[in-house]
Amino acid sequence: MKNMNSLALPVSLIVLVGFPILFLFVSLYTGDWRYLMWSLPPSFLAGFTGVILTLQTMKKEKSLSK
Repeated sequence: MKNMNSLALPVSLIVLVGFPILFLFVSLYTGDWRYLMWSLPPSFLAGFTGVILTLQTMKKEKSLSK
């Protein structure tokens, strides 16, 4: 099975940056800032975890291919 690291990195970045931006717009539209505040911790946790694991896997695959 082929690893999808080239897809995992953009998805992790979208979760890290895109979801808070989406909830920022929702908060601006509704005037209720709790949407943004409650979305920040899960999106940062999932985004940073995905980015770190993806970069480690890419580095490991690069070192194995040499």
